[in-house]
Amino acid sequence: MSEQLIGAKSEVLFHFSIKLSDGSAADSTKVHNKPAKLFMGDGSLTENFEKCLLGLKAGDEKSFELEPEDAFGQPNPDNIYYVDRSKFGAETPAQVGSIIAFTQPDGTDLPGLIREVAGDSVTVDFNHPLAGQKVTFEVEILEVNN
Repeated sequence: MSEQLIGAKSEVLFHFSIKLSDGSAADSTKVHNKPAKLFMGDGSLTENFEKCLLGLKAGDEKSFELEPEDAFGQPNPDNIYYVDRSKFGAETPAQVGSIIAFTQPDGTDLPGLIREVAGDSVTVDFNHPLAGQKVTFEVEILEVNN
């Protein structure tokens, strides 16, 4: 049986770690031993990220660096909102550095990072926390299905 290589439509089960330019780990599936599942070409990852995975097979490990545009994008000023402090309560105080889930009109939660608290105005950033950062991905391919 020939080994299956990751192609344009593969289903891939893999572990990954994301490291920041200072070497600190931002995220890793190994912490909870819950590998990620990816369907190549479904749009959940950038084209350049997927290109880094093409041709890998189960058992392969690879590390690659991605520019912000290929990872989590650049911060979008439209994703920064000013929220009235009265919307925060004792359970979710407005504290700089806190990440709070805000419920969207469709019922899904969107995490926002509190950047600033000035008087009654709270600045909430809904950009991905890693937006604008160069990151290193380390992947370990567990399974490939074509």
